[in-house]
Amino acid sequence: MDRPPTDPAKLLSSWMEWEDGESTPGRVMADLKTGGLREILEHLVAEQAPAGS
Repeated sequence: MDRPPTDPAKLLSSWMEWEDGESTPGRVMADLKTGGLREILEHLVAEQAPAGS
């Protein structure tokens, strides 16, 4: 399945809708998954990995 490029601002917006009670947890999880949260987290982890890893 082709996905649009990851947009951290859009992911944050989805998260904030959940915190404000505007979205259900299931809807937010779906939005985070299709929005590319995994890719962002993988990138952050790779950046923090020690140079020898």
